[in-house]
Parts: sequence; C-alpha cells; structure tokens
Amino acid sequence: MNENLHPAEQIVMIMERVYKYGMTTISGGNLSILDENGDLWITPSGIDKGTLTMDDIMCVKKDGTVIGKHKPSVELPFHQGIYEARPDIKAVVHAHPPALVSFSMARKGPNPKLLLHAYKSVADSLQVAPYAIPGSDKLKENISAEFAKGGDAVILENHGIVVGKPTIFDAFMLFETLEDTACMEINARNIGKPVELTEQNLKEIDLYKVDKLTQIEMKHHSVEEVSCRQEMIRLLERLYDRQLFTSISGSFSTRLKDGSILITPSQQDRKYIKEDELVLVHHEFSEAGKEPCEFYELHQKIYELNPELTSVIIANPRFLMAYAVTDVKYNTHIIPEAYIVLRDIDKVPFGMGEDHNRMIADKLAEDNPVLLIENGYAVVSGKSLLSVFDRLEVAEYSAKALVYAKSIGEVIDISDEDIEEIIEGFKLIAK
Repeated sequence: MNENLHPAEQIVMIMERVYKYGMTTISGGNLSILDENGDLWITPSGIDKGTLTMDDIMCVKKDGTVIGKHKPSVELPFHQGIYEARPDIKAVVHAHPPALVSFSMARKGPNPKLLLHAYKSVADSLQVAPYAIPGSDKLKENISAEFAKGGDAVILENHGIVVGKPTIFDAFMLFETLEDTACMEINARNIGKPVELTEQNLKEIDLYKVDKLTQIEMKHHSVEEVSCRQEMIRLLERLYDRQLFTSISGSFSTRLKDGSILITPSQQDRKYIKEDELVLVHHEFSEAGKEPCEFYELHQKIYELNPELTSVIIANPRFLMAYAVTDVKYNTHIIPEAYIVLRDIDKVPFGMGEDHNRMIADKLAEDNPVLLIENGYAVVSGKSLLSVFDRLEVAEYSAKALVYAKSIGEVIDISDEDIEEIIEGFKLIAK
C-alpha cells in the first residue's frame, strides 16, 4: 500500500501528479502529512514543485523544531490549524488548479449535483473560506473554522483549494475530483445551461446498493487472461494520463472467450492499479479478496445482450460530460474521424439499477457504440480493448473541439451527402 511509504516519499509522489497534470505551478501549492508521532512533514518554501525530492521535504517536529535544508512552506500555519481543528485529518493538499481558482474568484464552489460521481465524492463536503493574505494568522483562522464544520474541502476566496483527509492519497483523489468537476461545469456553461440531478435522482443514488459477488479462489489463469491483464494496464495508464479517467472514476472491462469478465477494481486509484489487482468475474463469482468496480453489473448486462462486444469503458471525461449535463446535442457531423469512429451519439435519461442497465445495453449497437447517460457517464463499447480506448479518446477530443468552437463562431456541419459518402467509402452500417 502507498500509505506505508515514508511521508516524504508520499508527498513527492503526489506533488509530482499535481504538477504533471497542470494543477499547480512551480511556486504554487503545498502538501503536508501529520505522522503517528505528531511530526508534520511539509513541502518547502520557494523550491521548484516540479523537481522535488525526498530530501527537499521539511519536518516540523511536535515540539516545533524544524528539520531540513529549506524553510517550511509559508502556509505552514494553516496546515497546523487544520490538524488542530480536525484530529481525523492526517494529510492536506493545497494548490491553485485553474478551474477551481476560477470558482474561487467567483467565491463559490463547483456544483457536485451535476454528475453522479461528483455527487457521491463531494456531496456536502465543500465549504468556502473568506479571503485573507497567504501565510497569515487570519487565513489560518478562516480555513480552520470551515474545516471545523466537518467538510473535507475548502475553497479559498481569490486563492485556491485546500483538501484534508486521513491519507494524502485520499486527499488527492478529492482534490482531483473537485478540479475535474469544476472543469466540466465551466465547459458545460460555455455550451449551454447545466441541469442538476433531480431530487428523485439523488434519492436513487443514496439508496442504490451494488450486489456483492461471492468470492472464490481462481487458481488457473489462461494465457488469454494474462495477455488481457497486460494490455488493460497499458491502456489504463494512458486513460489516466490523457485525463479520460481520474483517480476515482472510470471503469474498463474485457470479456474472455469463456465468458468471464476482467474488470477494474473498486475504490482503487486508477493511477496505481496493477495487473494482479484487476478482478476476474464469472457470473455471480469474483476473485477472492477483490471487489469489482461499482459498474460491474452494467458491464455484465452489456455483454449479455451484445454477444459480439468484447470491451467496454464507462467514463466521465470533462469535455464530453458537458454534453451529459446540458440539453445540447453532441454533434459528430463535424469531422470525418468523429463520425467514422463514433457514429451518432444518443443520450439516455439518468437512472440506476437493473432496468436502467438493460435499457443502456439494448441501445448499444455497431452503428450506435457510444451512449451519454444524462448527469452520469459515457458508455463506450467495441470489439477490442484498443477500439474502445480509441472511441473514448475521439469522443473527448471532438467534444473539446466543439467547446472551443463555441467562442469562434457557428459550427458548420459536414453535409448529409458527405455523411452518405463517408458511410459508403468506409463501409459503415447505414442508419
């Protein structure tokens, strides 16, 4: 487990992710961990966040002694204030990711009720703290007061975001989810008017429980399964790096020749999943010691009703989801690649449970391989692992182009005659 690493190593790992994925700058942000001895490990002041090593991380002992070759972050006081206000918090992530900074300028947070995974991850945990100068006692007081209310994340007016959790990995997951939600909402507002999950939808989410599978030992692993595990991990790394998955969202599966399904595990950071952590599911059984992701029932239903399909991705990337939370139609008649790879993308009303899973599975077809679930996610199907990755990537990048085009002028579609020529030239199934 990553939590067993030295606090300094954990901080370096997470800061590398924060910086690599564009959620802070060289000089912005600070991370800390409070260890079991009461010592506080924190990023240094004035050191390049993109090149931190374990030797750069400072330790502030319980008695106030400072150990290390730099100065602790200027924001040390508010880190200490959070730990004093909330003994359950043992790690803090603070940074200035662009979308959340935009919300901080408006002095409010993104709306978690726009998307299923945002609502489940954020719910009522987000607060807003009044502005105060960085490093000041007033900022410490303002942030600590908000954390004392019981939430795990605080928007700092005209500044950034602070997240506190029992581990730095949990804190990063919430931090990333908030930035992803903020990006999605901004994209949605650029193309239309976002629509929230209804109160009935929220009740469904709160009441829904995934059936537990019976766990059994599966000692034999075929050559096909081993090969698929390797390919899935390679593609999972790319899905995360391309920001098609986040640390807590996105599921990926493939069906083996014997009908078994290999699928991503539950509640595991998508960045760190290993081959042996993927879960083999066969009917009502799963590998001992592993839980499949929460969408495993939908994956199963898709394969049951579509025997020609062998791979499925369920994801909510930030540009594509702008179309899932507005009434704006996702338009694939914009460039040949989009129509060839995606065909037309239909929307399905939000829902939960067996009947909803069946409705989704029934609508998927070779000429309709991608669906958008309103306020939920995208379902992408195909006949190989690479084909579903390609479809999701094309869907997200085309959505990004459409959002960008909104500020340029009217989007002019490929004509119906051109679409017919594409269908004929690429031997696509006619609608």
